[in-house]
Amino acid sequence: MNSHPPHRRPGVFGRPVLTVAIVLAVLAAVGVGSVAFANRDRGSSASSWQQPSSSPASSPSAPREESAPVANTVTLSATGDIMMSNAPNRMPPADGDGFFDSVKESLASDLVMGNLEQPLTENTGASKCGAGSSNCFAFRSPPSYVKHLSDGGFDLVNTANNHAKDFGTQGARNTRAVLDEAGILATGNTDEITVTEVNGVKVAVVGFSSYAGANSLIDLDQARSVIEKAKEQADLVVVQVHMGAEGSGMQHVKPGTETFHGENRGDPIKFSHAVIDAGADLVVGHGPHVLRGMEFYNGKLIAYSLGNFAGGGRTLSRSGVLKYGGILHVTLGQDGSYAGGKLLSTYMNSNGLPTRDASDEQGRKLVADLSAADFPDTGVKIGSDGSITPSA
Repeated sequence: MNSHPPHRRPGVFGRPVLTVAIVLAVLAAVGVGSVAFANRDRGSSASSWQQPSSSPASSPSAPREESAPVANTVTLSATGDIMMSNAPNRMPPADGDGFFDSVKESLASDLVMGNLEQPLTENTGASKCGAGSSNCFAFRSPPSYVKHLSDGGFDLVNTANNHAKDFGTQGARNTRAVLDEAGILATGNTDEITVTEVNGVKVAVVGFSSYAGANSLIDLDQARSVIEKAKEQADLVVVQVHMGAEGSGMQHVKPGTETFHGENRGDPIKFSHAVIDAGADLVVGHGPHVLRGMEFYNGKLIAYSLGNFAGGGRTLSRSGVLKYGGILHVTLGQDGSYAGGKLLSTYMNSNGLPTRDASDEQGRKLVADLSAADFPDTGVKIGSDGSITPSA
């Protein structure tokens, strides 16, 4: 288990947001009303959007009608796949300076998460693509590129995916070392539970994939076990999962196991439902390199894939629907209740940099259509402002 000290993210005025429990204790001692301060504390958070003013209608799959108290909520943001370059030859302009500038404001939340689908390392001499190999892709960015993640506001990255060990075990170790030095949390190793504290709420994030060395997407008993342990250590449990087959023809989620190039990429629906039954409060999917639908299951939101977020140096295809991604915002109460959500559309520009799609919102439209098609009873409804509510 990886346990970390309380998370203090700078507020919009540069002051750290203090842990609510400590503040309330001080206020109680001096007789100041706690509700007013809690609202002020939330107002100084980095979150850049307003949660819906009304709660969704009740249904067996919908969140509870009542919203959690403002003082006990956490707003999380998450993205899909991130590749910043393919060193040494396919690099972004200006060595990546300002890589996340277009989306930084849209990412801002109490806890910003992304799927880092490459190691941050020098060439270790252990590329998975040996001499003469074909149809093999090994990606890496220089260790210095961790600065771009920091500048973008990322607090935590998932490393449970098929490219984390493109440059061997040493490359993976190097990645964790530079992330740790930059103060960015990571999750994804087998039995790894990464816990942080935000606004007085303990949040555990657990990464899954179908690859050795990570929590297993395929072994549901192992998956349930690690989620149950995470639930014992935190108020909220968030699952980051790299699942499903890849490509432009893989936008739809269907029951059953998905395979890609002969690899078992898991059963996304069965896995997601299993971890929620075991105690997870939110499932964030990525891996297919396309956006997929979302649904509510037992009141918990499942985003089956957030698509391609960044492919610096043109490392990821921008063809058709592969171009689009999204930034997911979700507000959860300390008890795990859903208190609001929003999807902000993005696309990769000509250099593969993540770019906010505020005018067309193609990603939002894609997810809305896919959710209705694949989950007619449980799929989300996405409003014109990007707000996410149950369809029922």
